[in-house]
Amino acid sequence: MPKTTTTYWNALISSSQGRWTWVKGLEGMVEELTLSIDSRTGEYTRLTRFLPEADTSAFGGKSHAYPEEVFIVSGRLYDTAFDLWLEAGHYASRPPGEVHGPFRSDIGCVVLEVSFPNRIGG
Repeated sequence: MPKTTTTYWNALISSSQGRWTWVKGLEGMVEELTLSIDSRTGEYTRLTRFLPEADTSAFGGKSHAYPEEVFIVSGRLYDTAFDLWLEAGHYASRPPGEVHGPFRSDIGCVVLEVSFPNRIGG
């Protein structure tokens, strides 16, 4: 089955707030919203929203065995692994195993993620 589909809607307006859920362990700091998912392969497109003053340092950096793409939609996010402030327009195509984070945001940030968990090892 291919990824789920939907017609146009705005995920960033206040009336869509009820669709967002807290990231487990990061309640009050980071929310996520799955936009599309393929239930067979696990591939997904998601928005992750870091609220102002969010800080994931307590969880350290992370990596996973599959590739993913990230695009900063708005705000800014500090990636400790790269010693870099990411701002709107920054993009990365991460290879499997690349360490990223922990993250912190001073003003908040929205990140678009496209992940490919069925492509373990590349």
